[in-house]
Amino acid sequence: MQLYDAVLDSRLLLGTARYPSPAVLEASVRASGAQVVTVSLRRESSGERAGQGFWNLIRGLEVRVLPNTAGCHSVKEALTTAHMAREVFGTPWLKLEVIGEDDTLQPDVFGLVEAARILCAEGFQVFPYTTEDLVVAERLLEAGCRVLMPWGAPIGSGRGLNNLLGLRAMRAHFPGVPLIIDAGLGLPSQAAQALELGFDAVLVNTAVAQARDPVAMARAFAQAVEAGAAARAAGPIEARDFAVPSTPVIGTAFRG
Repeated sequence: MQLYDAVLDSRLLLGTARYPSPAVLEASVRASGAQVVTVSLRRESSGERAGQGFWNLIRGLEVRVLPNTAGCHSVKEALTTAHMAREVFGTPWLKLEVIGEDDTLQPDVFGLVEAARILCAEGFQVFPYTTEDLVVAERLLEAGCRVLMPWGAPIGSGRGLNNLLGLRAMRAHFPGVPLIIDAGLGLPSQAAQALELGFDAVLVNTAVAQARDPVAMARAFAQAVEAGAAARAAGPIEARDFAVPSTPVIGTAFRG
């Protein structure tokens, strides 16, 4: 899987928020096999040196960092956070979030496209958190994004893939664009389903961090993503409305 300039073996991206301890976070990332982790600049920068230990932990994992603009509700706020993130983390990668609704944390797609256009022009490699809307996706690609991150369900909800029809249409409409399901996954089976549908990867945070055993759950998601990708590559059969006998009937004995 290629995302901008990076070729990755793992199709699982992992968030780093809400873990019970730094040690559990470290063990979970290692168990997941993830090569990319998301980091919120707000949490990293809070306090004078509060984030230094966390940042040293992330460096020690030897993974790519994908800073995000989590919690930003305006274009101006997202742009400011993006510039700070590039300076702090030393990467052009940016997961762009512009939130438009507080209860569902649904993206403000108008602000998202505007911010993406500005940031891409400034050399950022933008990973936009968006909906499955095809028109919005087109606008983001026109703005310069080369990866799209549609939501499966509201952030942290654990509801899985809410709009299968829309997600299938998105995958079919953009066959050459890396698509990463971001937000809403609660179970490894849902991650496998996303890969079976042809999505390139999934980003998971709450489902791992808030599990009873985050390390075991991280390992389970890693296995699910691998299974889903393998199933997609193997060419699954199409769903049918009627039964098809698995045992051939030609040449079998019958009573006249």
